Amino acid sequence: MPNNIENNLASYALKSSNSRGRKYKEEPPMLRSEYQRDRERIIHSTAFRRLEYKTQVFVNHEGDMYRTRLTHTIEVAQIARATARALNLNEDLTEAIALAHDLGHTPFGHAGQDILNSCMKEFGGFEHNIQSLRIIEKLENKYASFPGLNLCFETREGILKKCSKERAKKFGVVASRFIEKKQSSLEAQLTNVADEIAYNNHDIQDGIKAKKISVEQLEEVPLFFDQMKITLKKYPKLYGSKIVHETGRLIINLLVTDLINNSNKNIIDLNIKTISDVRDSNDLIINFSDGIKNLNINLKKFLHKNLYKHPDVLEMTSQANYIIKDLFSAYIADIKLLPKDYYQYNLKKINKNDKERVICDYIAGMTDRFALQEHIKLYK
Repeated sequence: MPNNIENNLASYALKSSNSRGRKYKEEPPMLRSEYQRDRERIIHSTAFRRLEYKTQVFVNHEGDMYRTRLTHTIEVAQIARATARALNLNEDLTEAIALAHDLGHTPFGHAGQDILNSCMKEFGGFEHNIQSLRIIEKLENKYASFPGLNLCFETREGILKKCSKERAKKFGVVASRFIEKKQSSLEAQLTNVADEIAYNNHDIQDGIKAKKISVEQLEEVPLFFDQMKITLKKYPKLYGSKIVHETGRLIINLLVTDLINNSNKNIIDLNIKTISDVRDSNDLIINFSDGIKNLNINLKKFLHKNLYKHPDVLEMTSQANYIIKDLFSAYIADIKLLPKDYYQYNLKKINKNDKERVICDYIAGMTDRFALQEHIKLYK
Protein backbone atom coordinates (compact mmCIF):
# COMPACT_ATOMS: atom_id res chain seq x y z
CA MET A 1 0.00 0.00 0.00
CA PRO A 2 1.45 3.42 -0.89
CA ASN A 3 2.16 5.45 2.21
CA ASN A 4 0.46 8.78 1.50
CA ILE A 5 2.11 10.38 4.52
CA GLU A 6 5.53 9.85 2.96
CA ASN A 7 4.49 11.86 -0.10
CA ASN A 8 4.55 15.00 2.05
CA LEU A 9 8.01 14.48 3.51
CA ALA A 10 10.96 16.73 2.75
CA SER A 11 12.87 15.98 -0.45
CA TYR A 12 15.92 14.97 1.63
CA ALA A 13 13.95 12.59 3.87
CA LEU A 14 14.20 8.85 3.25
CA LYS A 15 11.05 7.20 1.88
CA SER A 16 10.28 3.51 2.09
CA SER A 17 9.11 3.58 -1.53
CA ASN A 18 12.73 4.38 -2.45
CA SER A 19 14.29 1.94 0.00
CA ARG A 20 17.32 -0.07 -1.07
CA GLY A 21 15.35 -3.03 0.20
CA ARG A 22 15.92 -6.04 2.42
CA LYS A 23 18.68 -8.62 2.22
CA TYR A 24 16.10 -11.36 1.68
CA LYS A 25 13.31 -10.42 -0.69
CA GLU A 26 9.77 -10.34 0.75
CA GLU A 27 6.33 -9.39 -0.43
CA PRO A 28 5.66 -5.72 0.40
CA PRO A 29 3.37 -5.06 3.38
CA MET A 30 -0.25 -4.34 2.49
CA LEU A 31 -1.35 -1.94 5.23
CA ARG A 32 1.85 -0.25 6.38
CA SER A 33 5.12 1.11 5.05
CA GLU A 34 8.34 -0.88 4.94
CA TYR A 35 9.74 1.16 7.84
CA GLN A 36 6.62 0.55 9.90
CA ARG A 37 7.19 -3.16 9.38
CA ASP A 38 10.78 -2.70 10.60
CA ARG A 39 9.64 -0.86 13.71
CA GLU A 40 7.15 -3.56 14.61
CA ARG A 41 9.62 -6.39 14.06
CA ILE A 42 12.03 -4.69 16.44
CA ILE A 43 9.35 -4.27 19.11
CA HIS A 44 8.43 -7.97 18.86
CA SER A 45 12.05 -9.15 19.01
CA THR A 46 13.53 -11.07 21.93
CA ALA A 47 16.42 -8.64 22.23
CA PHE A 48 14.01 -5.71 22.68
CA ARG A 49 12.17 -7.43 25.54
CA ARG A 50 15.45 -8.16 27.31
CA LEU A 51 16.21 -4.43 27.55
CA GLU A 52 13.72 -4.25 30.43
CA TYR A 53 16.24 -5.94 32.72
CA LYS A 54 19.43 -4.34 31.45
CA THR A 55 21.20 -1.50 33.27
CA GLN A 56 21.06 2.11 32.16
CA VAL A 57 23.09 3.54 35.06
CA PHE A 58 21.68 1.72 38.07
CA VAL A 59 21.45 -2.07 38.18
CA ASN A 60 17.90 -3.38 37.90
CA HIS A 61 17.71 -4.79 41.44
CA GLU A 62 18.66 -1.39 42.96
CA GLY A 63 15.12 -0.12 42.52
CA ASP A 64 12.06 -0.22 40.28
CA MET A 65 11.92 3.54 39.70
CA TYR A 66 15.20 3.95 37.82
CA ARG A 67 15.50 3.91 34.05
CA THR A 68 16.39 0.64 32.41
CA ARG A 69 17.82 0.21 28.95
CA LEU A 70 14.22 -0.33 27.75
CA THR A 71 12.72 2.83 29.23
CA HIS A 72 15.73 4.78 27.95
CA THR A 73 15.06 3.41 24.47
CA ILE A 74 11.40 4.42 24.63
CA GLU A 75 12.35 7.96 25.69
CA VAL A 76 14.87 8.22 22.85
CA ALA A 77 12.21 7.07 20.38
CA GLN A 78 9.72 9.66 21.66
CA ILE A 79 12.17 12.55 21.34
CA ALA A 80 13.41 11.35 17.96
CA ARG A 81 9.92 10.83 16.55
CA ALA A 82 8.63 14.24 17.65
CA THR A 83 11.70 16.00 16.29
CA ALA A 84 11.51 14.09 13.00
CA ARG A 85 7.95 15.34 12.55
CA ALA A 86 9.03 18.93 13.13
CA LEU A 87 11.85 18.54 10.58
CA ASN A 88 9.55 16.79 8.06
CA LEU A 89 11.70 13.67 8.14
CA ASN A 90 10.51 10.05 8.12
CA GLU A 91 9.07 9.36 11.59
CA ASP A 92 8.71 5.62 11.08
CA LEU A 93 12.32 5.14 10.03
CA THR A 94 13.56 7.41 12.82
CA GLU A 95 11.57 5.48 15.40
CA ALA A 96 12.77 2.12 14.07
CA ILE A 97 16.42 3.21 14.36
CA ALA A 98 15.80 4.60 17.86
CA LEU A 99 14.11 1.42 19.09
CA ALA A 100 16.96 -0.75 17.83
CA HIS A 101 19.94 1.44 18.71
CA ASP A 102 20.70 -0.27 22.05
CA LEU A 103 19.68 -3.85 21.28
CA GLY A 104 23.31 -4.95 21.50
CA HIS A 105 23.95 -3.65 25.01
CA THR A 106 25.37 -6.07 27.55
CA PRO A 107 24.16 -6.61 31.11
CA PHE A 108 25.44 -3.95 33.54
CA GLY A 109 25.50 -1.14 30.97
CA HIS A 110 28.75 0.33 29.65
CA ALA A 111 30.71 -1.43 32.39
CA GLY A 112 29.58 -4.75 30.94
CA GLN A 113 30.55 -3.68 27.44
CA ASP A 114 34.04 -2.63 28.52
CA ILE A 115 34.87 -5.88 30.30
CA LEU A 116 33.39 -8.03 27.50
CA ASN A 117 35.48 -6.07 25.01
CA SER A 118 38.52 -6.80 27.18
CA CYS A 119 37.67 -10.52 27.27
CA MET A 120 37.34 -10.51 23.46
CA LYS A 121 40.48 -8.45 22.83
CA GLU A 122 42.27 -11.30 21.04
CA PHE A 123 39.11 -12.43 19.22
CA GLY A 124 37.90 -9.30 17.46
CA GLY A 125 36.68 -7.25 20.42
CA PHE A 126 33.14 -6.22 21.32
CA GLU A 127 31.17 -3.01 20.71
CA HIS A 128 27.48 -2.77 21.54
CA ASN A 129 26.62 -0.75 18.44
CA ILE A 130 28.03 -3.44 16.15
CA GLN A 131 26.33 -6.08 18.30
CA SER A 132 22.98 -4.38 17.63
CA LEU A 133 23.56 -4.93 13.93
CA ARG A 134 24.58 -8.57 14.51
CA ILE A 135 21.34 -9.14 16.42
CA ILE A 136 19.07 -7.83 13.69
CA GLU A 137 21.04 -9.52 10.91
CA LYS A 138 21.90 -12.90 12.46
CA LEU A 139 21.12 -13.61 16.09
CA GLU A 140 17.36 -13.18 16.24
CA ASN A 141 16.14 -16.60 15.20
CA LYS A 142 12.39 -16.86 14.77
CA TYR A 143 11.44 -16.34 11.13
CA ALA A 144 11.03 -19.24 8.72
CA SER A 145 12.36 -17.51 5.60
CA PHE A 146 15.43 -15.65 6.82
CA PRO A 147 17.86 -15.18 9.72
CA GLY A 148 17.64 -12.09 11.90
CA LEU A 149 14.86 -9.56 11.37
CA ASN A 150 15.58 -8.82 7.69
CA LEU A 151 15.17 -5.08 8.15
CA CYS A 152 15.45 -2.50 5.39
CA PHE A 153 18.89 -1.26 4.40
CA GLU A 154 18.19 2.24 5.75
CA THR A 155 17.24 0.95 9.20
CA ARG A 156 20.27 -1.32 9.40
CA GLU A 157 22.60 1.41 8.22
CA GLY A 158 21.12 3.89 10.70
CA ILE A 159 21.71 1.55 13.63
CA LEU A 160 25.42 1.37 12.81
CA LYS A 161 26.45 4.62 14.48
CA LYS A 162 30.22 4.11 14.28
CA CYS A 163 32.54 1.53 12.78
CA SER A 164 36.24 1.28 11.98
CA LYS A 165 37.25 0.94 8.34
CA GLU A 166 38.57 -2.54 9.03
CA ARG A 167 35.27 -3.71 10.48
CA ALA A 168 33.31 -1.86 7.80
CA LYS A 169 34.94 -4.04 5.14
CA LYS A 170 33.51 -7.12 6.87
CA PHE A 171 29.98 -5.71 7.03
CA GLY A 172 29.87 -4.82 3.35
CA VAL A 173 27.52 -2.30 1.79
CA VAL A 174 25.63 -1.48 4.99
CA ALA A 175 28.86 0.00 6.40
CA SER A 176 30.22 1.42 3.16
CA ARG A 177 29.78 5.03 4.26
CA PHE A 178 32.61 4.60 6.77
CA ILE A 179 34.95 3.67 3.93
CA GLU A 180 33.61 6.24 1.47
CA LYS A 181 33.49 8.97 4.17
CA LYS A 182 29.79 9.66 3.60
CA GLN A 183 27.24 10.90 6.12
CA SER A 184 24.36 8.85 7.48
CA SER A 185 20.74 9.78 6.77
CA LEU A 186 19.19 12.71 8.61
CA GLU A 187 16.94 10.22 10.40
CA ALA A 188 20.00 8.40 11.75
CA GLN A 189 21.75 11.66 12.67
CA LEU A 190 18.64 12.75 14.54
CA THR A 191 18.43 9.52 16.52
CA ASN A 192 22.03 9.93 17.71
CA VAL A 193 21.28 13.37 19.13
CA ALA A 194 17.95 12.24 20.63
CA ASP A 195 19.88 9.52 22.46
CA GLU A 196 22.11 12.16 24.04
CA ILE A 197 19.19 14.41 25.01
CA ALA A 198 17.35 11.51 26.65
CA TYR A 199 20.19 10.07 28.72
CA ASN A 200 21.50 13.42 29.95
CA ASN A 201 18.08 14.37 31.25
CA HIS A 202 17.02 11.07 32.81
CA ASP A 203 20.45 10.47 34.33
CA ILE A 204 20.04 13.76 36.21
CA GLN A 205 16.67 12.62 37.55
CA ASP A 206 17.84 9.13 38.47
CA GLY A 207 21.08 10.42 39.97
CA ILE A 208 19.19 12.79 42.26
CA LYS A 209 16.65 10.12 43.18
CA ALA A 210 19.50 7.77 44.11
CA LYS A 211 21.21 10.55 46.11
CA LYS A 212 24.40 10.26 44.07
CA ILE A 213 24.18 13.89 42.93
CA SER A 214 22.24 16.84 44.35
CA VAL A 215 20.37 19.88 43.10
CA GLU A 216 22.94 21.99 44.94
CA GLN A 217 25.74 20.43 42.88
CA LEU A 218 23.78 20.98 39.69
CA GLU A 219 23.56 24.70 40.41
CA GLU A 220 27.12 24.78 39.08
CA VAL A 221 25.83 23.57 35.69
CA PRO A 222 24.48 26.52 33.64
CA LEU A 223 22.12 24.40 31.51
CA PHE A 224 20.39 23.07 34.63
CA PHE A 225 20.62 26.16 36.82
CA ASP A 226 19.24 28.59 34.23
CA GLN A 227 16.20 26.39 33.57
CA MET A 228 15.66 25.83 37.28
CA LYS A 229 15.54 29.61 37.82
CA ILE A 230 12.85 29.87 35.14
CA THR A 231 10.93 27.05 36.82
CA LEU A 232 11.05 28.68 40.27
CA LYS A 233 10.09 32.07 38.88
CA LYS A 234 6.97 30.54 37.35
CA TYR A 235 6.25 28.22 40.33
CA PRO A 236 7.78 29.91 43.42
CA LYS A 237 6.17 27.44 45.85
CA LEU A 238 7.39 24.34 44.02
CA TYR A 239 9.58 21.93 45.99
CA GLY A 240 11.33 18.56 45.90
CA SER A 241 11.20 16.25 42.89
CA LYS A 242 8.75 18.50 41.05
CA ILE A 243 11.48 21.13 40.69
CA VAL A 244 13.74 18.53 39.10
CA HIS A 245 10.99 17.27 36.80
CA GLU A 246 9.89 20.71 35.63
CA THR A 247 13.50 21.76 35.10
CA GLY A 248 14.08 18.60 33.08
CA ARG A 249 11.10 19.39 30.89
CA LEU A 250 12.50 22.83 30.16
CA ILE A 251 15.94 21.42 29.37
CA ILE A 252 14.49 18.93 26.88
CA ASN A 253 12.36 21.63 25.29
CA LEU A 254 15.36 23.97 25.02
CA LEU A 255 17.57 21.29 23.47
CA VAL A 256 14.94 20.00 21.03
CA THR A 257 13.90 23.50 19.94
CA ASP A 258 17.52 24.49 19.34
CA LEU A 259 18.15 21.23 17.49
CA ILE A 260 15.20 21.85 15.15
CA ASN A 261 16.07 25.49 14.50
CA ASN A 262 19.79 24.90 13.99
CA SER A 263 19.23 21.82 11.80
CA ASN A 264 16.81 23.75 9.58
CA LYS A 265 19.40 26.52 9.35
CA ASN A 266 22.07 24.00 8.33
CA ILE A 267 19.77 22.54 5.69
CA ILE A 268 19.28 25.99 4.18
CA ASP A 269 22.89 27.15 4.51
CA LEU A 270 24.26 23.94 2.98
CA ASN A 271 21.57 23.95 0.26
CA ILE A 272 20.41 20.43 1.12
CA LYS A 273 17.84 19.35 -1.43
CA THR A 274 18.33 15.63 -1.87
CA ILE A 275 19.45 12.53 0.00
CA SER A 276 22.68 12.68 -2.02
CA ASP A 277 23.30 16.17 -0.66
CA VAL A 278 22.97 14.76 2.86
CA ARG A 279 25.38 11.90 2.11
CA ASP A 280 27.97 14.21 0.53
CA SER A 281 27.97 16.85 3.27
CA ASN A 282 31.30 17.38 5.00
CA ASP A 283 29.61 17.95 8.36
CA LEU A 284 26.71 16.58 10.35
CA ILE A 285 23.53 18.47 9.49
CA ILE A 286 21.40 17.55 12.51
CA ASN A 287 23.17 19.29 15.35
CA PHE A 288 22.91 21.88 18.10
CA SER A 289 23.98 25.49 17.76
CA ASP A 290 27.44 26.19 19.19
CA GLY A 291 26.05 27.84 22.33
CA ILE A 292 23.73 24.96 23.24
CA LYS A 293 26.37 22.41 22.25
CA ASN A 294 28.78 23.93 24.77
CA LEU A 295 26.14 23.97 27.51
CA ASN A 296 25.37 20.33 26.81
CA ILE A 297 29.05 19.37 26.87
CA ASN A 298 29.36 21.06 30.26
CA LEU A 299 26.44 18.98 31.58
CA LYS A 300 27.98 15.76 30.21
CA LYS A 301 31.27 16.55 31.95
CA PHE A 302 29.42 17.11 35.22
CA LEU A 303 27.59 13.77 34.95
CA HIS A 304 30.78 11.93 34.07
CA LYS A 305 32.65 13.34 37.04
CA ASN A 306 29.92 13.28 39.68
CA LEU A 307 27.56 10.44 38.69
CA TYR A 308 29.29 7.92 36.44
CA LYS A 309 32.45 8.13 38.59
CA HIS A 310 30.56 8.10 41.90
CA PRO A 311 32.03 5.46 44.27
CA ASP A 312 28.75 3.52 44.41
CA VAL A 313 28.47 3.42 40.62
CA LEU A 314 32.12 2.37 40.35
CA GLU A 315 31.42 -0.42 42.86
CA MET A 316 28.72 -1.70 40.53
CA THR A 317 31.25 -1.49 37.70
CA SER A 318 33.69 -3.57 39.74
CA GLN A 319 31.03 -6.23 40.37
CA ALA A 320 30.14 -6.32 36.68
CA ASN A 321 33.79 -6.81 35.83
CA TYR A 322 34.28 -9.97 37.83
CA ILE A 323 30.85 -11.43 37.01
CA ILE A 324 31.31 -11.14 33.26
CA LYS A 325 34.97 -12.12 33.40
CA ASP A 326 34.10 -15.20 35.47
CA LEU A 327 31.30 -16.20 33.10
CA PHE A 328 33.53 -15.81 30.06
CA SER A 329 36.29 -17.89 31.67
CA ALA A 330 33.88 -20.65 32.66
CA TYR A 331 32.33 -20.90 29.20
CA ILE A 332 35.73 -20.82 27.48
CA ALA A 333 36.83 -23.72 29.66
CA ASP A 334 33.67 -25.66 28.82
CA ILE A 335 31.33 -24.35 26.14
CA LYS A 336 28.90 -27.15 27.00
CA LEU A 337 27.86 -25.08 30.01
CA LEU A 338 25.82 -23.10 27.48
CA PRO A 339 22.41 -24.50 26.45
CA LYS A 340 23.10 -27.32 24.01
CA ASP A 341 20.77 -26.16 21.23
CA TYR A 342 22.20 -22.63 21.50
CA TYR A 343 25.88 -23.41 21.16
CA GLN A 344 25.40 -26.12 18.54
CA TYR A 345 23.25 -23.91 16.30
CA ASN A 346 25.44 -20.85 16.72
CA LEU A 347 28.70 -22.71 16.13
CA LYS A 348 27.35 -24.27 12.95
CA LYS A 349 25.04 -21.65 11.45
CA ILE A 350 26.20 -18.22 12.67
CA ASN A 351 29.75 -18.13 13.96
CA LYS A 352 31.34 -20.94 11.92
CA ASN A 353 33.17 -22.67 14.77
CA ASP A 354 34.16 -19.36 16.38
CA LYS A 355 33.70 -20.52 19.98
CA GLU A 356 34.70 -17.19 21.52
CA ARG A 357 32.14 -15.22 19.51
CA VAL A 358 29.39 -17.70 20.40
CA ILE A 359 30.20 -17.18 24.09
CA CYS A 360 30.39 -13.41 23.63
CA ASP A 361 26.96 -13.35 21.95
CA TYR A 362 25.50 -15.42 24.78
CA ILE A 363 26.85 -13.18 27.54
CA ALA A 364 25.95 -9.97 25.67
CA GLY A 365 22.37 -11.17 25.41
CA MET A 366 21.99 -11.72 29.15
CA THR A 367 19.92 -9.50 31.39
CA ASP A 368 21.45 -8.25 34.64
CA ARG A 369 19.55 -10.70 36.77
CA PHE A 370 20.23 -13.69 34.52
CA ALA A 371 23.96 -12.92 34.58
CA LEU A 372 23.83 -12.77 38.38
CA GLN A 373 21.92 -16.06 38.55
CA GLU A 374 24.33 -17.79 36.18
CA HIS A 375 27.31 -16.56 38.17
CA ILE A 376 25.82 -17.90 41.40
CA LYS A 377 25.05 -21.23 39.71
CA LEU A 378 28.59 -21.62 38.37
CA TYR A 379 30.52 -20.27 41.35
CA LYS A 380 28.42 -21.15 44.39
